[in-house]
Amino acid sequence: MQEHPLYSLIEPVVEKEGYELIRVLTVGAKNPTLQVMIDRKDGKNITVDDCAKVSRALSDVLDDKDPIESQYSLEVSSPGIDRPLTKPEHFKRFVGYEAKIETSCEIEKRKRFKGKIISIDNKGVISFEMDDKVYAIPFADVAKAKILITDALLQEFADAQENSDLQ
Repeated sequence: MQEHPLYSLIEPVVEKEGYELIRVLTVGAKNPTLQVMIDRKDGKNITVDDCAKVSRALSDVLDDKDPIESQYSLEVSSPGIDRPLTKPEHFKRFVGYEAKIETSCEIEKRKRFKGKIISIDNKGVISFEMDDKVYAIPFADVAKAKILITDALLQEFADAQENSDLQ
């Protein structure tokens, strides 16, 4: 997966604040938006306060380093329920879930996969089941991946939300 040019500047700030950096994107050309997606390390849901905290810390660093020449907007958000999978650890965490993967090169004559994450080994090869066949997809060849919203995922999300409300 190709990293955003500002990833190495942003990641230490996000980590210092106690969060995991999921993804950095720049969207738009005329008035670009720098999108920074974060997650909590404790598995709880991201709140608006979490995003505001990281946004303030990032604003200070971005204002100081000034890595973007033009005017831009900063947007800090949660990965959401249909979250992107950007690191090998994400594939480990979501074994058994349905996902969509696009690869940068053909694997067995295809670049798009929609199925279930079976496993990922210590060499970074994802075992992915689609149409009753298991594909070996090297993480290094993953261009884009995300969890698919299913009834089971929605139920799990609702249960997690209810448990966090009780605490």
